[in-house]
Amino acid sequence: MRVDLFDFDLPPERIAQEPVEPRDAARLLLVDEGPLREAVVRDLPGLLRPGDLLVLNDTRVLPTRFFGRRGAVPVEVTLVERIDDDAWWALARPGKRLRPGDRVDLAPELTAEVVAKDEEGRVHLRFPLLRGEALLAAMRAHGAMPLPPYIRRPRGGDPRDRALYQTVFARRDGAVAAPTASLHLTEELLARLAAAGIERTFVTLHVGAGTFAPVKAEDTESHRMHAEWCEVPEAAAAAIAAARARGGRIVSVGTTVLRTLESLAAPDGTVRPGSGETRLFITPGYRFRVVDLLLTNFHLPRSTLFMLVCAFSGLERMRAAYAHAIAEGFRFFSYGDACLLTRAHDPA
Repeated sequence: MRVDLFDFDLPPERIAQEPVEPRDAARLLLVDEGPLREAVVRDLPGLLRPGDLLVLNDTRVLPTRFFGRRGAVPVEVTLVERIDDDAWWALARPGKRLRPGDRVDLAPELTAEVVAKDEEGRVHLRFPLLRGEALLAAMRAHGAMPLPPYIRRPRGGDPRDRALYQTVFARRDGAVAAPTASLHLTEELLARLAAAGIERTFVTLHVGAGTFAPVKAEDTESHRMHAEWCEVPEAAAAAIAAARARGGRIVSVGTTVLRTLESLAAPDGTVRPGSGETRLFITPGYRFRVVDLLLTNFHLPRSTLFMLVCAFSGLERMRAAYAHAIAEGFRFFSYGDACLLTRAHDPA
């Protein structure tokens, strides 16, 4: 499909720079086969049904952004993909002058050596003094949250983002971006959902920096999707099967959960436990096998995520929903508002 079909005008001021507080006060646009309706995230217990199953991503974002030095030259480094226990791919600014063998001091006791650079401009960094859990501990101690480029922060970052850009149930280190639909959920809201008979289970997808990569191709067939590691535990597969058996709906909290479930689904919709990398790229015409409803934020023009929601609920329906959201002042992207989408029977 032509990528320009997924383009729209988004005023820059619609991209949220801060989340609302409390988290569940975010606006919620309800998109199904009827007229568009508005609510707030804290209304979810009344919008879902007893027996429905929430599926959540329990990945935890690592603070992988550093403001260090190469000699006397300041350099900003964001670690974006783990290579080994002592090595990561990174983005560096300025990065053109970095050469193999250069030393980069990211923080006290956190020194890296440049190994190589790839054709995309990423820098292969090795940490000669730390590895494994010791390296992760140093990152947690000294790093800033790797916010997407659309959220502006002063040099050094904002320490509040350590809590704000993390879900309340994050537990498995590995992401360099948050599963943002889940940022709206609070402990209180989760308790209210449980009291309403809405169960929950967890999968994992470690969100990578590729989630922010623009689609540069003119046709979706030419776009190469980035790889991300995901896992469906046996408990989650069993919970999904049980929900299906009782007539409950599968509610994916975020596109990362949806891609995980669809990546490990059999043709009959059975979700198999397992793990591995996924490059699943969902565009209109894809036939969904698992998810009935999708809670997600508002995504950027020409992004793979906007293509995914158009596949889920229909291109024209989502274009109309986004036009409404822009006109009515909804807030977009990671710290923005949300929409609850019902899967179209025959999305187009």
